[in-house]
Amino acid sequence: MHRRAFLKAGLFGAAQAVGCSLFPQELHAKIPSDLKVTKLKVIPVWTGSMTYVFVKLYTNHGVTGVGEGGLRGRAATMIAAIKEHERYIVGKNPMQIEKHWQAMYRGPRWRGGPILNSAVSAVDIALWDIAGKVLDVPVYQLLGGAAKKKIRLYVGGGSAEGVQRAKEMGFTAVKTGPNIAAGGVIKQPFVVKAEVKRFREMRDAAGDDFDLLYDAHTQFKPEMALEFCTRVEELRPFFVEEPMLTSDLGKMKWLADRVKVPLCQGESQFMKFGLQEMIDKHLVSYVNPDVIHAGGITECKKIAAMAEAHFIDVSLHNAQSPVMTLAGLHVNASSTNCVIHEFNQARKYADWEEELYGGVHIKYADGYAELPAGPGLGIDINEEAAKKRPGRPFEKTRGTLEWPDGSVGDT
Repeated sequence: MHRRAFLKAGLFGAAQAVGCSLFPQELHAKIPSDLKVTKLKVIPVWTGSMTYVFVKLYTNHGVTGVGEGGLRGRAATMIAAIKEHERYIVGKNPMQIEKHWQAMYRGPRWRGGPILNSAVSAVDIALWDIAGKVLDVPVYQLLGGAAKKKIRLYVGGGSAEGVQRAKEMGFTAVKTGPNIAAGGVIKQPFVVKAEVKRFREMRDAAGDDFDLLYDAHTQFKPEMALEFCTRVEELRPFFVEEPMLTSDLGKMKWLADRVKVPLCQGESQFMKFGLQEMIDKHLVSYVNPDVIHAGGITECKKIAAMAEAHFIDVSLHNAQSPVMTLAGLHVNASSTNCVIHEFNQARKYADWEEELYGGVHIKYADGYAELPAGPGLGIDINEEAAKKRPGRPFEKTRGTLEWPDGSVGDT
């Protein structure tokens, strides 16, 4: 007998002899041997300002999984892209998540970009939700278990008053963004003094034991970013996010070599490949991939590991529904270097949200979220409630910014 076959047979026989395997039998028993996906359904929901695009996977054992892949202003394209995965995923065993991720990403040959990657992300998140529900555990338990006791959050706030409100709610970090346009036109000369003044007012309101984050939304040209980052250095921003476009990493390095404030980038990058060079060259101190755009739970966990190997921290981008928030929190919970998390559910839900999400709320206190309880993601989409707010596939995209000469700026 071949040595490898002999060893395999011997190990198997030993395991059978003592009545055990690599996992407890009761855990194996929870996974039906014939488990398969039977249907993929896209559920677009109008929020009042944009369409969230959810996906739900159904199985032959009654377990369903929910994911999200919405992309603002591109709902119709997003719906079609997610729907295209139906012909692949139906009939497959949903527990083979890594294999399905690879097949969805690599199989069509044409890959990459926000639309295709968001579609993969949506299905990937739903698969993890199914796996957690089948095994009756939160998703983070399947990602290696909890790496922390709680998850630090930050909220939005663009003024000293915003800082004060956040403090009253128990948060210890606030993020603001640029106020450099009037009527959709970017001011020139760049009003750096006004931006620094507002940031200083926020620091004065915050005190020393509070973090301020700044998201430039790529609206700065490199020279503008350099001036701003230099002037706010003494105000100790936690990081400056997307100070410029990353189309030219050489220019990004030019900026990184000249500033002392921590830089953050990654919201507009997709998959591990979109962040690899930036991480390898240590151009940033933080990366902020988006779990519903960058490749789902599977890929964001890998990106966090890549960053960890380079002593770079992670602050997951999170700008949409509680489904997205929970997907990101599971990655965060299982990753040591995910150090702070964007949070936009620190508010009272509208009645339609209560109904849509089945009354599920993300629990938080003193600026930290509790580890998500699960099973799976710990949330579902009420389809009857979704029907009351049908998505608007051809919604208007956000307005563009312009320079004074009428040329289009970045938003």
